[in-house]
Amino acid sequence: MKLLWLCLFLMCSFKIFAVDVVIHNLDSLTTNGQETVATWIDQSLAKTQNTLGPLQQTTLPIYLKPQYFAFEPVPWASVKRNNPDGLELHIDRYASLNAFRKDWTLYHELSHLYLPLLPYTGFWLSEGFASYMQNVIMRDSGVISQAQFVQRLNAGFERARLQTKTKQQPLNELSSDMWRQRAQQRVYWTGAAFFVEADLALQKQGLSLASVIKRYQACCRTARSSARTFIKELDKLSRSSVFTTLYAKYNTRTDFPAVTKAQLNKL
Repeated sequence: MKLLWLCLFLMCSFKIFAVDVVIHNLDSLTTNGQETVATWIDQSLAKTQNTLGPLQQTTLPIYLKPQYFAFEPVPWASVKRNNPDGLELHIDRYASLNAFRKDWTLYHELSHLYLPLLPYTGFWLSEGFASYMQNVIMRDSGVISQAQFVQRLNAGFERARLQTKTKQQPLNELSSDMWRQRAQQRVYWTGAAFFVEADLALQKQGLSLASVIKRYQACCRTARSSARTFIKELDKLSRSSVFTTLYAKYNTRTDFPAVTKAQLNKL
């Protein structure tokens, strides 16, 4: 895809599909660094949209926080909920394009933009979706293999199983308190297991989670939503009860679900 450059003062803007990406603070990098980061963002958004469909927002602001000392390409990142939603990326200013491409963080944060802002008790859905989809996007685009896809999901589930032994509160309650309790492993990966189970159930109907989210993004996504309203919309779009049935099982569960490698290999 041809990159359309419009670099003005402290930002650079280019379009991917119908999204105008505006990168703030790009000029704090060297010329080579600017090209590397802009190309990485361009390619990552294209890969994400190839899996999940076009983002409906017309502008995507990205706020760079380049670091001089970092042990990974993207040590930290977050979604900035606003109008429009944007991303804040703390990056290693010296990372190579190949290192950025192999890092999961940007795919994770971009996935968040396909869902509305949910209440804290529903963050297990938000983080679970992003944790699952980062791997789906990377697998779909050839960044990782099917075997690596299964291995990464299974490793996340193992970490969650281990943490569940000491974090046994109902999932929705733990979700709203996960930062204080440092319970991200259980919250993120139990949520990911929810979407794995949903994807497997949708397969039986000739659908996929990605196809349902494409429809949701195109017709129904709002800036904010309750968890129940979001789940009901997905059922309506899939003409099923897959999501409400699973939500009833997961929202207050205190254990970790049984998801096997054999099931993951079917995805």
